[in-house]
Amino acid sequence: MPAVSHLLRPIPTRWHPMHWQRLSQGVLLGLALLSAGCTPQSAVARATPDSFSPLVKKVLPAVVNIAVTETVSGGDMLSQLPPELRDTPLGREFRRRFGNRREQVAGAGSGFIIDPAGIIVTNNHVVDHADKIVVSLTDGRRLPATVLGRDELTDVAVIKVKSAEPLPAVTWGDSRRAEVGDWIMAAGNPFGLGGSVSVGIISAEGRDLGSGPFDNFLQLDAPINPGNSGGPVFNMAGQVIGVSSVIVSPTGASVGIGFAIPSQAVSRTVTQLLTTGSIARGWLGVSVEDRDDGVTIAGLDRSGPAAKAGIRAGDIVLAVNGDKIDSSRGLIRAVAVVPPGNSVRLTIRRQGHEMQVPVSVGRRPAEQQAG
Repeated sequence: MPAVSHLLRPIPTRWHPMHWQRLSQGVLLGLALLSAGCTPQSAVARATPDSFSPLVKKVLPAVVNIAVTETVSGGDMLSQLPPELRDTPLGREFRRRFGNRREQVAGAGSGFIIDPAGIIVTNNHVVDHADKIVVSLTDGRRLPATVLGRDELTDVAVIKVKSAEPLPAVTWGDSRRAEVGDWIMAAGNPFGLGGSVSVGIISAEGRDLGSGPFDNFLQLDAPINPGNSGGPVFNMAGQVIGVSSVIVSPTGASVGIGFAIPSQAVSRTVTQLLTTGSIARGWLGVSVEDRDDGVTIAGLDRSGPAAKAGIRAGDIVLAVNGDKIDSSRGLIRAVAVVPPGNSVRLTIRRQGHEMQVPVSVGRRPAEQQAG
C-alpha cells in the first residue's frame, strides 16, 4: 500500500496523518499529521469560477491554526524511527541520548469554528496528547483552548476557546450531495505557515484506507500537507463538506492525493461529543465477512445482542431497518449509529429463505472492530 500520512497522517508511501511536529532539540517528527449526475440525454457542465477570492473572504476568518505542546519520553521518540533503523548505530545512539529523557514537542494543526461562542472542530490526532493548546485566529488573536470531547475511531475532536465577542463561524454542508468532479477548496495551516487555501476536485468517494472500521473518505486532489490536519474542505457555497485528515505520500508532502472525513460523519460525531463528551456506538456482537453471496455472519459473541436475538453463523445480512447492506463496513457503520438499547430490524437470508430479526443493540466495546 502507498504511504499514508496523517496531516494529516503522512508516512513515506504509506498513509500519513497530517500533524506536523518539532522537538525542542531540533529533532523533526512527521506525525500523524466527472460524473456530476449526468444522463445520456443531458449533461450539466459546472463552470470554473473566475476567482475563488469571494469564497476565501467568506470562510477563511472561521479557519484557525492550532498550536499544541506535549511532553514525550525517549521511548516515544524512538518509536518514531523506522523499524529498520532502530538496531543500527544511529538507532542505538538515539536511544543513548534520548532514552531516559523527556522532551517538549511542539505541533501545529488546523481547525474551524462552527459556533460563534468558540466551538472548534479539528482532528483527534492533532490534540489527543496535548498538554497545552493555543488557537490563532486570522485577526492575530491567540486564545487558549480546552478539549470538550474527542473520538479516536473517527479522528474527530471538539475544542473551545473563550472570546469576549462572537467569532466568525461556518456551517455544515451535506457530503452525501457531493459528487466526483465537484470543485472543493481546502483551508488550513500547511507546515505551520499560517492560514492558506488550495483548490481542486473530489477525485473519488467512499475510500477505505484500512485505518479503522469507519473509513469512508472523500479523496481530493487539492494540495494538502502536514499541518492541514483538521482543516475544513468547502464546497463552492462555502459549506464544510469534509475535514482533512490523511494524505498518501512517499515524501511526507502533498503529491495530490489527500483524504477528508465526510461532513455527514463529522457533524454527527460532533453533536454527540457536545452532548455527552464521548461516543456511544451500537454493537451486534458479530464478526462479518464479505463473500460472493453477501455480508455473512462469520462468528458471534455468545453473550452478544445478535446471538441473544437468534442470529446464527452463516446468516447473510441483506438490510438494516430496510436499508440495503452491501459490505461489512456498511453493516458496521449502520449499526454503530444506532444508540445502544434501541432495536434494529435485520433482514437476513438463511438457507435460501429471507426473514426479519429484531435485535436490541448493545454498546460497542472500546476498539472493537467487529459489528
